[in-house]
Amino acid sequence: MRDESTRQAAQEYLDTRLTEEGQSSEDRLNMEAAVTLASVVWKRVVETLATMCEEWNSVTKEQTLSCKETVLGDLRIRYAGRSQQLIVHFESKKGFVKIENSAREEHEPEVILLVQGYATDAGREARLVRNNAPVNLEMLLLGQLRVLAGLSRRAEAQAQTRRPGRHCRYSPE
Repeated sequence: MRDESTRQAAQEYLDTRLTEEGQSSEDRLNMEAAVTLASVVWKRVVETLATMCEEWNSVTKEQTLSCKETVLGDLRIRYAGRSQQLIVHFESKKGFVKIENSAREEHEPEVILLVQGYATDAGREARLVRNNAPVNLEMLLLGQLRVLAGLSRRAEAQAQTRRPGRHCRYSPE
């Protein structure tokens, strides 16, 4: 009985050590992927914002959003007729993207997104995360553009503020 409990304890120790070593190796590979692919992630942010500005302007049929890259490599989006701006900054050495929206409410924090590497079937990829959760980049940027334009962050939030009696076709009888 003593030999069996010793073997079981030794096996448990080996399993724990292998798990920790595997996790350490996984963390190292993810960090390397984040560093290597950070510029690819930033390019994705730039392309997404440029596309969104173009789509916005095509719908409004005027140049309401101007998207410019600064000398420092930041993106600066301005809304025509408003003094606020959206600045998107990439810190390549620290691996994060910072979004500063001067139109946001004072109590809202600036948005800081970290570049994180992760494993896929084909190898390694990198993505933006916030609070340890992957970010839906399009939704986040759309919310920022809506705030910059003076709209609510979400379209349904605006619909909830309408008076239901005036806009509702269904009237209970």
